Amino acid sequence: MVTQAAAAANGESTAKAGKATAARDASPAAKHAVSLESRLERRLAATKKYRNIVRFFKRHRWLLSSTEHRTTAQRALQRATRRLARTTRMVSAIRRVLARKEARRKATAPPKAAICDVFGRRYCRQALSVSWCESRHTTTARNGQYLGLFQMGWSERVLYGHGSTARKQALAAHRYFVVSGRDWSPWSCKPSYSH
Repeated sequence: MVTQAAAAANGESTAKAGKATAARDASPAAKHAVSLESRLERRLAATKKYRNIVRFFKRHRWLLSSTEHRTTAQRALQRATRRLARTTRMVSAIRRVLARKEARRKATAPPKAAICDVFGRRYCRQALSVSWCESRHTTTARNGQYLGLFQMGWSERVLYGHGSTARKQALAAHRYFVVSGRDWSPWSCKPSYSH
C-alpha cells in the first residue's frame, strides 16, 4: 500500500520529465497555445491526486508509525502535502486570472450580448425588443433627458445607475425592471416590438 501511495506521490517526476522534453521541443507559438482553461484542468487533476494521497495516509495512520513503512510513508505524505499546497495556490491564481478575463469580456460586450447576459434567458428577448425600440441598441442614444440603450431619464439614472458601457446600462435597466415588477411598465416601448 505504501509503495502505491509513494509511487503516486513520486509519479509526477517522471511525467514532468516527459512534459519538459515535449515543451522544450515545441515551438514558441505552441507553448503559448496552452490555454488557461487547460492549465486549470491539469492543476485541478493534480490537486485531486495529492488530496487523495493525503486522505490515504489519514485513513492508514498506522503506516506512518510502522517501523517497516515509516520513512517511505512520511516522505510520501510530506511530498503530497507540499504539492497539494502548491497546486491549490496555482488553482486559485488561475481562477483569479480567468475571473478578471471574464469580467473584462463582459464589460466590453456588445449591446445584445450585454443585455442577454444581464437579463438572463427568461427576459433576454423582451429586453432586446425594448432596447431596439428605445435606442436601436445604441449606448449613445439620446432623446432629451433620456439616455442610453433603454432611454432612462435623469431620476432613473440617479436611482438605478448608468454608465458608458452596454453592460452598465443593462444593469441599471435591469434594476429598474426588477423594482417595477418585471412588467416593462416604465418604458414606452414594450416587448412586442421586433428587434
